[in-house]
Amino acid sequence: MAKQDFLSLLDLPIEDLDYLIQRGRTLRKMHEAGELYQPLVGKTGALILQMNSTRTRVAFEAGFSQLGGHALFLGTSDTQIGRGEPIPDLARVLSEMVNVIMIRTLDQDNIAQLAAHATVPVINAMSSLLHPCQLLADVQTFEELRGPIAGANVAFIGDGYNMCHSYIHAARQWGFKLKIACPPKHYPNAEILNSTNNAEMVDSTVEAVTDADLVVTDVWSSMGHESQEQDRRATFADYQVSEALLDNASKDVLFMHCLPAHRGEEVNESVLDDPRTVVWQEAGNRLHSQKALLEFVLLGRIES
Repeated sequence: MAKQDFLSLLDLPIEDLDYLIQRGRTLRKMHEAGELYQPLVGKTGALILQMNSTRTRVAFEAGFSQLGGHALFLGTSDTQIGRGEPIPDLARVLSEMVNVIMIRTLDQDNIAQLAAHATVPVINAMSSLLHPCQLLADVQTFEELRGPIAGANVAFIGDGYNMCHSYIHAARQWGFKLKIACPPKHYPNAEILNSTNNAEMVDSTVEAVTDADLVVTDVWSSMGHESQEQDRRATFADYQVSEALLDNASKDVLFMHCLPAHRGEEVNESVLDDPRTVVWQEAGNRLHSQKALLEFVLLGRIES
C-alpha cells in the first residue's frame, strides 16, 4: 500500500473524500451502538501539537484508543524541533518508531517538509493555512442532517484564514457554492480563492447568508493573532453571527463553528443555543471522521 498523506483536501480525489464521510458516519453508528472495533491493534501514532488543542487532541487520542492503537502526545517541550533538530531528521526518526504522524503547527511548509521525508503517513492537524480535518467533520455533519452537500449554498463569515481556505478547497472538491464575507484586509489567500469557480467574495454578511443551507464562522483572532485581538474586535464588529442574521438564510439552514467560540465576538451570546446550531454534533464528529481518516491512511478502504 502506497503512503497516503493528508495535508490538504486536495490530496484526495472526491471518491476518497466521499468514502471518508460515509465511513465516518458508519463509525459513529458503531460507536453509538457500543460495538467494539479495533483494527489498529499494534499501531502507534505520534501526535505533535505545537499549538493548543482540545478537539484535535482528544479526537486523535480517543480515536486511536477506540481503534485499538495508541497515540503518543508530543507537545512543544517534547520534541527537539525547538532546539534545532531539522524536520527531515525528525521525520526519519519517527518513521522508524510509529505508523502515522499527526502534526499541528503554524507553518504549512513544515508539515509538507515532514511529509516529504517521512516514510509513514502524515496528517495535517491544522496549520495557519489549512484545517482539512475540520472539514471532514463539517461535511459529515451536514450530510448526516441534510444529505449530500454537493450543490448546496454555503456562507463563510469572518476571517479569511485557515478554516476559510479549507472551505474553499471543500467547495472545489464537493461542488457546493461558497459565498465569503470578510473585512477587506482579511480576505483569503488569492491563489486559493482563485483555484475554483465555486467560491466568491461578497460585500456583506446578509448577502453571504441569503438562501444559505449552511453558515459557518470562526474566531476573529486565530492562533498566531493574539497580539491583534483588540484591533480585530473593531475590524470584525460587523461580522458577528446572530439569530437575526441566520433568519436571512434557508429555513433549513445549519450553523457551524469549529470551536472554541468567543460569545459576544464572532457569535452573539445566544446563537450557539439556537436550534439551527449543530456545533456539538460537529465537534463530536471530529472523533469519528478522524477515526475514518486514521483507518484509511493505515489500512486503506474497508469494504462493508
